[in-house]
Amino acid sequence: MGRGKIEIKLIENPTNRQVTYSKRRNGIFKKAHELSVLCDAKVSLIMFSKNNKMHEYITPGLSTKKIIDQYQKTLGDIDLWRSHYEKMLENLKKLKDINNKLRRQIRHRIGEGGLELDDLSFQQLRSLEEDMVSSIAKIRERKFHVIKTRTDTCRKKVRSLEQMNGNLLLELKEKCVIHPQFLFHDEGDEESAVALANGASTLYAFCQHHSHMNIPHHHGGEGGFKDDLRLA
Repeated sequence: MGRGKIEIKLIENPTNRQVTYSKRRNGIFKKAHELSVLCDAKVSLIMFSKNNKMHEYITPGLSTKKIIDQYQKTLGDIDLWRSHYEKMLENLKKLKDINNKLRRQIRHRIGEGGLELDDLSFQQLRSLEEDMVSSIAKIRERKFHVIKTRTDTCRKKVRSLEQMNGNLLLELKEKCVIHPQFLFHDEGDEESAVALANGASTLYAFCQHHSHMNIPHHHGGEGGFKDDLRLA
């Protein structure tokens, strides 16, 4: 028994519709490939599903553009690319107009408008001046913000360095508890003893000096640190 005829109408069930589409699409592509191989034909198939998903078959060694170009050449009186080319020219013209307008505005703002600047009306010149004043205000605001940010960062660094300096001075003061006279217990030559005594005396004097200071308050910042170095 042969297969019964199928009524050609829209398949209502989405699942059945998708299955039928896939099967018949593959069958058409198979026939197109056979036709291309057996008969040395140039075949191009382009299909779009219900969801606008594209499926394409093209004879190996060809491209869709070549097929369309040959189609246009064969018909002669149809230019498939003309409308697309005209749209591209129109878009290019719009972009050029925008570019020229922007260039003209730039020349106006830097005072190099020449005749273009002379042709502006009083109201246009006033509007241009207001725009420039507004731009300057924004630039100045941004500049002050950058200055404030950098100043705050420098102050934080200074406070951190002052804290480190104070901690080091406290640690040094805790260690400077030995008077130079207690360092002469080891026997040795007089030159070594004198040098050791001089170094110990300097260290002891440094500790005594800082024991009367309020550590780590250095309002002079960098100047206080230089005084410490000179005493050392």
